[in-house]
Amino acid sequence: MSDNAVNVTILDRDYQVSCPPEERDSLLHSARFLDEKMREIKSSGNVIGLERIAVMAALNITHELLQEGAVKGSNQAQLQRLTDKITKALGGQSQLQL
Repeated sequence: MSDNAVNVTILDRDYQVSCPPEERDSLLHSARFLDEKMREIKSSGNVIGLERIAVMAALNITHELLQEGAVKGSNQAQLQRLTDKITKALGGQSQLQL
């Protein structure tokens, strides 16, 4: 992995993500936010399994963005790219690239 690799921990699992240095802080903030959302879902006891928790977190976050009207035009393409990355990550890959 390149020198731009950042280690993040989400729901007690470590992931190595490649991103430009100027996006590092944003990536870390996003990872903490996702970790919090996934922990909320896990603690509810209604959803079992890492993959299901991740999908529910993604759905909840997307729903919040849509409710706020934040997803428009080019943001929809960005949302699709993020969805694709989540799908790849859940497919067993431990390395993502932003």
